[in-house]
Amino acid sequence: MQVGDIVKATKGKAKESFFVVVKIEDGFAYIANGKQVSVFKPKKKNFKHIQKVSKQRFLLSDEKDIKVDAAVRKYLKTQKERICQKKM
Repeated sequence: MQVGDIVKATKGKAKESFFVVVKIEDGFAYIANGKQVSVFKPKKKNFKHIQKVSKQRFLLSDEKDIKVDAAVRKYLKTQKERICQKKM
């Protein structure tokens, strides 16, 4: 798993929700979806509790800007629609 990967939470309150991996550190992935969990304050998740769902990656910028969260939300929405269509 790498930074920018799209993952789905398999455990916890956010089960079945889609996220982007923002950072990887000490065996944990820090994930965000731009809505409940901001890119600037990501959620810490164990690798066992997330599942990679796409080969595509989201390129994160280093800028501290609200537009980054909006871009993450928009990207996850399009990817979620694409992934759900594949399953049907």
